[in-house]
Amino acid sequence: GETKREVRRRRRRRRLFAHKMSLEEEEEKTTRFVRCSHLLVKHQESRRPASWRDETGAIIGKKTKECAIDELMAYREQIEKKVVSFAELATKVSDCSSARHGGDLGTFERGAMQKAFEDAAFGLEVGEMSGMVDSDSGVHIILRVE
Repeated sequence: GETKREVRRRRRRRRLFAHKMSLEEEEEKTTRFVRCSHLLVKHQESRRPASWRDETGAIIGKKTKECAIDELMAYREQIEKKVVSFAELATKVSDCSSARHGGDLGTFERGAMQKAFEDAAFGLEVGEMSGMVDSDSGVHIILRVE
């Protein structure tokens, strides 16, 4: 059997682990709201293949998903290389109406956005930019602001 010392050590480890788990759970609960900006590139498979930039969908309707991803990743590279700011680029090229606000979606909580978008947004650190995020709306890059 175990010595009293081994039993105490095992119990202490279990308590520490339980405490660590509750801290992680607590931290997850505090991230109830995030504020993000995004840049959206729509394509022919988007749930609404039209936007303020292409109201009839004449261009978006012909754009393949692969083309949209290439376009998006080229935009991401321009932002990373500081050729242009996220907000400047989103204002010019995002297929979302949030473009008029530099891509700013404001503050939102879990359940407010499509699942893939939400998971990516809540997974980012403040100031971090996502890779390509695929949703029913199209492909995005997301910047967590708060």
